Amino acid sequence: MASTKISGVVLSESNMGDFDKMLTILTPNFGKISCVAKGARRPRSALLAGSQIFCFGEYLMYKGTNTYHINSVEPIEVFYNIRTDLDKLNVAVHINKIVQEVTGENQNCFNIMQLLLNTLYVISETDKNLDLVLSIFKLRLLSILGFRPNVNECVNCKGKEDLIYFSLRDNGVKCKNCGKQDKSSITISESTYNAIKYTITAPPKKLFSFSIKDESLEEFKLVTKLYFNEKLEKEYKI
Repeated sequence: MASTKISGVVLSESNMGDFDKMLTILTPNFGKISCVAKGARRPRSALLAGSQIFCFGEYLMYKGTNTYHINSVEPIEVFYNIRTDLDKLNVAVHINKIVQEVTGENQNCFNIMQLLLNTLYVISETDKNLDLVLSIFKLRLLSILGFRPNVNECVNCKGKEDLIYFSLRDNGVKCKNCGKQDKSSITISESTYNAIKYTITAPPKKLFSFSIKDESLEEFKLVTKLYFNEKLEKEYKI
């Protein structure tokens, strides 16, 4: 069978048989795929590093009846520091589970994979507040999935002044007068407004290049958490 080189990120791994693994890999062009890594659990296996969760690599594989089969892998990044810090590991695993739930087979996942890789890098290589990283990830992911909030004007009256409410129901900010009449609206500070606006508009490589004070972070966390759960119709806990 003809083999194809595919780049991807390992979202999950599970044991299969005595020495094999079943992997779920996110790819930019084929979406989320299931892959068999024969012998990957053997101590000297060439697939050992490339079959671990979070690994980003180039996989040479062929497609079987129901799954792909990995012939070889060239690991590009394994995000080692995530494995040595329990807090980082918990957030990264949570993010991987979300990505698994919002992606499918034969789907263009370039933007989602780019976001995932950037997020894993920040978690692994920096000491950035993990609550902020998770909130940025969730809001940016929603924007990619088609739930980008309107932050340029009041979603109700189109006014551009006193935008101090965020409406979960109407997908964006509202002015002082309109927000008071919307029970799904949350009051937000200017700092939180700016964080929301930056998160949905920033270039991918600069997405995580901002910080906010603790009081605004709590507000930003609340808005992104509730908005995320509202749009994906599920309560995500960590």
